[in-house]
Amino acid sequence: MTETLFVIDDIAVTTGHALMAAAALALVVLIVLAVLQARAARERREEAAAADLRAREFEERMAALAKSQAETMGGLRAMNEALTGRQAELARVVGDSLTSVSHRLNQSLSATTQQTMDRLQNLHERLAVIDNAQKNITELSSQVTSLKEVLANKQTRGAFGQGRMEAIIRDALPTDAYEFQFTLSNRTRPDCAVFLADDGRPLIIDAKFPLEAFTAFRDGPTDEIRRQAAQRVRQDVLKHVNDIAARYLIPGETQELALMFVPSESVYADLHDGFDDVIQKAYRAQVLLVSPTLLVLAIQVIQHIRRDAKMREAAHQIRTEVGHLMDDLGRLQDRVLKLQQHFHKANEDVAQILISTEKINKRGGRIEALEFDGEEPPRDARLAMPSPLGRKIDAAE
Repeated sequence: MTETLFVIDDIAVTTGHALMAAAALALVVLIVLAVLQARAARERREEAAAADLRAREFEERMAALAKSQAETMGGLRAMNEALTGRQAELARVVGDSLTSVSHRLNQSLSATTQQTMDRLQNLHERLAVIDNAQKNITELSSQVTSLKEVLANKQTRGAFGQGRMEAIIRDALPTDAYEFQFTLSNRTRPDCAVFLADDGRPLIIDAKFPLEAFTAFRDGPTDEIRRQAAQRVRQDVLKHVNDIAARYLIPGETQELALMFVPSESVYADLHDGFDDVIQKAYRAQVLLVSPTLLVLAIQVIQHIRRDAKMREAAHQIRTEVGHLMDDLGRLQDRVLKLQQHFHKANEDVAQILISTEKINKRGGRIEALEFDGEEPPRDARLAMPSPLGRKIDAAE
């Protein structure tokens, strides 16, 4: 036990010391282990208590969570039901809206289609009208070209004016009221002679168309050329007027006034606007210039004159026929009076016959009402018998 094991700073460490140190160390270790074990036990207890507390808290939380979950599920279920109802309502509303929109869209499409078809039809009709107008314009342009060619030739121009005059007269007067190319006593032949009903003298109408001088007058580039063309117009028109007055105005055979037909309204208007002296000279020469419109008016006046003359001619015949009509009316009145007397007499005879018939009916009723062997007369015998007058007569009368 005293054996020295080692020396530390001149201190000898023996086996006893080492054993004591080991025992002390073991005791310290045991104490430490005991302390650690006690601390570990305390910690385990604390941890168990904490675990129990946490378990209780967890259970409480789980219960609260379960409750919350149940409430949430209830809310979700209610929300699901509400959403289901809302969804069904929304689906119905959307379906109705879609149906209405589809119906309106179909109606709109149908109306739009109909409008489009109508517009296309109108467009087609307008295109057809435009096509016809274009054809008419083409035909008119060709006619204008041909008319220009006609007016360029003096002979064809004269025939054109005479044709217009003849067309106006044919449309307005009967065939016995006029004659074209009528021959007068001086062997001249005017274009037309119109016969008045109450006068044997014809009204002479002659067609003239002084176009060349008017064309030069209108298209003259300078005043001098226009003045010369105006002088030529005066000469040409007055020459026509003098020819008509000299050839066709025959005293006692024709009317004192003749008509010079100008087949152009524009030429006639230019004559009246710029050549008043020519118009006055023609009037003094008993020649009246007329345009197509004035010729139509003159022919209408002639129509009225002829109608009045025919009415005057028919006045005597009308009076004679009215006298005969009055005689026939008097005879008819006499015959009606005689027929009325016959009817009155016939009515009296019929009334007497009806009276006799009533008496016969009464007597027949009395005979049938007589009693034989105490028998009751038949009821029919006491009934009224039909009367020719339409009423029943009782048997007791």
